[in-house]
Amino acid sequence: MSSKAEAGEYQLDGLKWLVALAIVGGGIYANSYYAAIEPLFRAIAGVLVAAFAVGIALQTEKGAWVWNLAKEARVEVRKVVWPTTQETTQTTLIVVGVVILVALILWGLDSSLSWGVRGVIG
Repeated sequence: MSSKAEAGEYQLDGLKWLVALAIVGGGIYANSYYAAIEPLFRAIAGVLVAAFAVGIALQTEKGAWVWNLAKEARVEVRKVVWPTTQETTQTTLIVVGVVILVALILWGLDSSLSWGVRGVIG
């Protein structure tokens, strides 16, 4: 794409962000103003307002960048090889064992130093 097309596409980004923020602010104000209305209806209206604001924000350059990043992250998460239950259990037991071993070593050092200091000080 040419830079002119990109510049034209994202020309009104500042205005779009202001509109999105105004929509969110209006939604927050409306939520407090209509506090007597059933919370379920206010929650539904809040979700709709948020979706509308996000839709406007996604039309900006940064919004498009974030959306693209989220899509790429989803692709990368699908490539992850997750450990099996057995591998997770074994690794957890190894970590617990090492933690206990280090705790015993530190307890022994602390006791030895404490005994030595007590012997010197009296």
